[in-house]
Amino acid sequence: MTVLIDKPMWPAHGTIWGHLVSDESLEELHVFARMAGLPPRSFDLDHYDVPVDRYDELVAAGALPVSYRDLVVRLRRSGLRIRSKDRPAKH
Repeated sequence: MTVLIDKPMWPAHGTIWGHLVSDESLEELHVFARMAGLPPRSFDLDHYDVPVDRYDELVAAGALPVSYRDLVVRLRRSGLRIRSKDRPAKH
């Protein structure tokens, strides 16, 4: 089981956000997220958006800290990455 987390650095909605992914399967990611109490609405097709105030807790729960670059590379290699151009248009 490898759930990865990058350092939060994306500002939005009054906080800083990072990403939680699996390089194994979406099922693994969802199980980890449920166990950590992440709301389903924070899932965005191939990752969960996580606020900075949850980072240490998620690492303590077993998420492996990696750089954003490593997170994306490993997500692509897993075949789970949803590219921007393949994301549904927001209305």
